[in-house]
Amino acid sequence: MLRSRIKWAALIGLVLSLVSLLVHLLLAKFSNVGFSRYTALPDFSLDFASTLNRQSAGYKRIWGTVKPLESLQPYANPRTAYPAPNQENNGFIYAKIFGGFEDIRTSICDLVTISRLLNATLVIPEIQQSLRSKGISSKFKSFSYLYNEEQFIASLTNDVIVVKNFPESFKAARKRNELPLYRPKKSASPGFYIKEILPRLKKHKVLGFIVTDGGCLQSILPPSMSEYQRLRCRVAFHALQFRPEIKELGLRMVERLRAWGRPFLAFHPGLVRKTLAYHGCAELFQDVHTELIQYQRAQLIKQGRVKEELSVDSHLRKRNGSCPLMPEEVGILLRSMGYPPRTILFLAGSETFGGQRVLIPLRAMFSNVVDRTSLCSKQELADVVGPEAPLPLDLYQFPPAKSEKQLKEEWAWAGPRPRPLPPPPSRPIYRHEKEGWYGWITENDTEPDPSPMDLRMQAHKLLWNALDYIVSVEADAFFPGFNNDGSRWPDFSSLVMGQRLYEAASLRTYRPDRKLIAELFNSTLDNMYHPKLNWTLSVQEHLNRSLGEHGLIRESLLSKPNSFLSHPLPECSCRITSSEVPQAKDSDGRILFGGEDECPDWMRHGIEAVTLKAGGAEVDKVDETELSEYDTSLLEHNEESFESGRTNSSSWDQDEEMDPND
Repeated sequence: MLRSRIKWAALIGLVLSLVSLLVHLLLAKFSNVGFSRYTALPDFSLDFASTLNRQSAGYKRIWGTVKPLESLQPYANPRTAYPAPNQENNGFIYAKIFGGFEDIRTSICDLVTISRLLNATLVIPEIQQSLRSKGISSKFKSFSYLYNEEQFIASLTNDVIVVKNFPESFKAARKRNELPLYRPKKSASPGFYIKEILPRLKKHKVLGFIVTDGGCLQSILPPSMSEYQRLRCRVAFHALQFRPEIKELGLRMVERLRAWGRPFLAFHPGLVRKTLAYHGCAELFQDVHTELIQYQRAQLIKQGRVKEELSVDSHLRKRNGSCPLMPEEVGILLRSMGYPPRTILFLAGSETFGGQRVLIPLRAMFSNVVDRTSLCSKQELADVVGPEAPLPLDLYQFPPAKSEKQLKEEWAWAGPRPRPLPPPPSRPIYRHEKEGWYGWITENDTEPDPSPMDLRMQAHKLLWNALDYIVSVEADAFFPGFNNDGSRWPDFSSLVMGQRLYEAASLRTYRPDRKLIAELFNSTLDNMYHPKLNWTLSVQEHLNRSLGEHGLIRESLLSKPNSFLSHPLPECSCRITSSEVPQAKDSDGRILFGGEDECPDWMRHGIEAVTLKAGGAEVDKVDETELSEYDTSLLEHNEESFESGRTNSSSWDQDEEMDPND
């Protein structure tokens, strides 16, 4: 009787299960309700710009050129009487440049300017970061490791005499260290060189400079020395061309990004350990990264470069704008501007402190985040590096064996018996057992000297930065994570922004105010991924204003005093329009915006000819203060998606299939 009841209960349960399954199948087949697709960011789920073509208002709003800056054109030619250099000059100047990619580029420009100022011949500067590395390619050495020597010498024929090698008559004296050496400061004035250096140059006929601060001449020069500022532009933007292997691969990377048929945005995080330590941003990171930043900060305090305490409130520094925008914050800002999830983001920079972990939120918001490693094959990168000698293996060194006498002495001094069993013998620590390049911090209190592999990697970073520099300058839009930080050191983002401003001022180059951005994020900490419409409008208003006059005035106040190449206006540009642009000046009368000369007739006629040849095709333009009716409706739609957090799958798939170029 009990068994039959169990059988009937099991049979009834099985029938009910089949009925339930059948009901669910029928509901799935005949229901008209769309399934919502899961996304890590439901509030940014709609790819608004994906259905827009290049002439639509939405496309222009995020990719179009900045209309008020279209009249600015690059013009670094001399404007006054400019005599050619004379072979019978005051002597020779040679230099050793220490530092990274940004320091090298700025220092070379300063050295050429000083050579012109002192009427001296410049010996090709030595790039120490490549010379310190052992076994790098014999094809490229020192200056030629990064730049094209022939192009550099030929481009400066009318400015400065440049020679490749040190004069034979002075080589012996240099080996005996008999030639005077100077370590000029980055803030050195032209008067210092005229009064202090020039008499000694005339006396010794040769002087050496050791440049360690990312420059050796003050950034802002008197108005009477505008020709020297234009010389800086000619050096940075024309004479300093990367060697052919680097330039070819960099342009190939740009072509591969363009081959997707969409514009792309370059983003440089600016997360460099030295800069983070200088500003005290250690608490923005976790565990071992915090310790590494604090160790670097202690070294800067010991060197006298930082006058503050070791431990500071990093979050307060963040609110003051002294710490970088994290990749997660940049992703939210770009999504608020209307950049769709399929936007192509090129990640620039050879160093991103914190590793891939800090990039996870950005990659979650944008599916097409690429860098040089995803655009180039290993063989292409190896061809840029060139053939290198193999380095000796860094094997673990066992401690020396103890003699029988030492063992007996240790036994005699070991204490009373019986003793516990001795610990097991030590085993070697292999490289893969360490946590990475920062493994030393778990074992030692001091950072070890760079190994041969570390020195080689530092030399390689020059090449990777050069490739990223080419792509960033050519990008349709550029967003800096940490520029004009106030450390007085040149930074990658500022140099890119300066060259983009010189070559094509109307390209979209964002110049965010980190302090204002921090205030905006603090106002929506609980709703960073669910921002209100007013917050989104505030972000768009600020970033749009940073593209034009407002952003340029701010850059002139903050960046130009540290690096002229970050803001080469008004000295190195001209305007093709005859209408006067209102000038903005600071309290000292220095021009912050406007004041450019009118472009010569041959340049205006050339630009008009190019415009006519284009057939009068409409150029994408966007006004920094303009918000069309489409934009307003788009924002309202965006706000609705914030509240619902759901999107219909059919419309999602349709958006994904559309191309903005169709």
